[in-house]
Amino acid sequence: MAEATFAPNDLLVSDVPVVTRNITIASGQNLKRGAVIGNITASDKYILSASAAADGSQTPGLVLAIDCDASAGDVVAPAYAGAGLDASKLILGAGHTTATVEAAFRKASAPLYVRTLK
Repeated sequence: MAEATFAPNDLLVSDVPVVTRNITIASGQNLKRGAVIGNITASDKYILSASAAADGSQTPGLVLAIDCDASAGDVVAPAYAGAGLDASKLILGAGHTTATVEAAFRKASAPLYVRTLK
């Protein structure tokens, strides 16, 4: 099991166990680590979650664990399925706030926790 450590100015915070899974990022995107992504139901691929979407991706589900350039085609990349996350480091799609993302994680019983650091 991999061990996460606290690094100042890092996305991961707290002692919440870190869980990743490999997912497919849909082509046409260049996303950075910390992007809050949602699943397109029809294709089972992920894109930056935007609240106005109507394809399933409007629901935040995971957080991208690495920078991912899928501009030339689909890319398999790791995403956080469990972790404590610094709210200020998340990259949110249109219409989302850290509060709506946290609420979506709670509704799905996902072990992703958004923390506001002081």
